[in-house]
Amino acid sequence: MLELLLALGGLVLLRDSVEWEGRSLLKALIKKSALCGEQVHILGCEVSEEEFREGFDSNINSRLVYHDLFRDPLNWSKTGEALPGGPLEALRALCRRTDPGPVTVALDSLSWLLLHLPCTTLCQILHALSHQDSCHGDSSPGEQVHVLGLLHEELHGPGPLGALSSLAQTEVTLSGVMGQASAHILYRRPQQRPTHQTQWFSILPDFSLELQGGPPLESQPNPDPHTPSTDPTTHLTFNLHLSKKEREAKDSLTLPFQFSSEKQQALLRPGLSQATSHIFYEPDAYDDLDQEDPDDDLDV
Repeated sequence: MLELLLALGGLVLLRDSVEWEGRSLLKALIKKSALCGEQVHILGCEVSEEEFREGFDSNINSRLVYHDLFRDPLNWSKTGEALPGGPLEALRALCRRTDPGPVTVALDSLSWLLLHLPCTTLCQILHALSHQDSCHGDSSPGEQVHVLGLLHEELHGPGPLGALSSLAQTEVTLSGVMGQASAHILYRRPQQRPTHQTQWFSILPDFSLELQGGPPLESQPNPDPHTPSTDPTTHLTFNLHLSKKEREAKDSLTLPFQFSSEKQQALLRPGLSQATSHIFYEPDAYDDLDQEDPDDDLDV
């Protein structure tokens, strides 16, 4: 799974939620890049450097170049420990890097950057950062730039989510069932149709990734194919089926709204239009025939 995520250059978008956090998967990808010999730059915004490095051994931590935006993001203290220029200048400095070899840039997180930078500015920088390998004609496939961006998708509307999604070559949406985490992975390759893949995994304490199978389905009794199926209409108080005689009687019945041939001949009979009609009415014993007091039968 990690090899597939890091096989292509460009932006890898890790979309997490409140139920399924994505920082552990981000650190697992960082560890994999460091073990592959890549230089790893981390733009830390949401947690301290000590907390982010926790869990990595000394060999991994020595390969990480940490850019701290958590301690003093806007350089208010003027102590010189913060990055000059804030997050925008830190991203532009990563775009201007001249270090040879493959590089992984981890952004923790894009949600924090969206709160401090315009969406258009961030998208332009991400595009320039993730396409550094294509800007140099002598770049080999081994010198690709991998940008890992953690995004808390519940904090943003469809506009920023759609803009970042259009920039990503790979999208990983974290979810899970019954306490087991899963990653729905969307790959976008040039001149190819997007492909989808779902992986079930767990993160070990040393941020190694262990692939697992899906959660067990709820046990359901398997029906025996040799067991005769029962008719659900057996014990009904009404009949859903018609016998042969009942079906013949139903087919021969003329409904009142049907325009039969007899009715058609009766309407076309000559002289029928000159015939007069009469209404014969026989009053009932309780009919009121008093025209002056038509309501006298109401006993008011």
